[in-house]
Amino acid sequence: MNFTRTRHSARSQRNNKLATIAFYTLGALVMLLIFWLLFTILSKGVPSLRPDFLIKQPEEMDAGGGIGPVLFNSFYILFISLLISIPIGVGAGIYMAEYAPDNKFTGALRICVESLSSVPSIVFGLLGLAIFAEYFNVGLTILGGGVSLALLNLPMLARVTEEAVRAVPGEIREAGYALGMTKFHVIRKVVLPVAMPAIVTGVCLVAGRAFGESAVIILTAGLSTSGEMWDFNLFSPGETLAVHLWYVQSEAIVEDARQIADKSAAVLVFVVLLINFIFRFPLWLGRRRGR
Repeated sequence: MNFTRTRHSARSQRNNKLATIAFYTLGALVMLLIFWLLFTILSKGVPSLRPDFLIKQPEEMDAGGGIGPVLFNSFYILFISLLISIPIGVGAGIYMAEYAPDNKFTGALRICVESLSSVPSIVFGLLGLAIFAEYFNVGLTILGGGVSLALLNLPMLARVTEEAVRAVPGEIREAGYALGMTKFHVIRKVVLPVAMPAIVTGVCLVAGRAFGESAVIILTAGLSTSGEMWDFNLFSPGETLAVHLWYVQSEAIVEDARQIADKSAAVLVFVVLLINFIFRFPLWLGRRRGR
């Protein structure tokens, strides 16, 4: 009997070590792949990147163009999309997790939100094209691109927020109710601070996706800019950095198209990393102060 238990324990220990080694190996491979991709992209573009490249106008025929207006449009459209999607998406997620009744209608609504999260982005581009270019007849604009990106990101943000709020332990809510707090007060002061790291992760995902999206922008904001560096007109054409990168790589006839594409890709990756840092830094700072 004792021999059987000892043998079973030794086998369990061996399986545990093998599983630990396997998972550490998989994690290391994933990290190596990520660092290899980052190094490959950044090493091609960063050495030849100059500050004037970020503010110069793109060139159609001559070499030496920059990405000034398209970079500004990228941030402008990203700001518009987040301004719309964060309040609605987070609010919808909180409603689904805290207020929505558990019935068939809510279940069907949740399935619809999950299905919309996996719809190809070009479908939302076609939707934005139909709404802004055909129904309202305003053409390809920054406003159309921003709103279409917000529609693209709403389902994912709502679903991530719902799961983050549901993951908060019920004992924390009960402690708040025991202190006489209202439901809204418990959500605002207790639930959301605990769920905030997961919600911020969702915001980072949709922000990075919006900044690097091209299919939606091509169909709703176009392949050109107004030619001005700081154009805040919502009805101007809104070519973004991701679209410019695709255009330079596939359609441009300038002699340094390859160098422009490499530098644009490096800037695109760097900005996505910067967006993640900007959103996560306040959380990290808050945890440091909480200790």
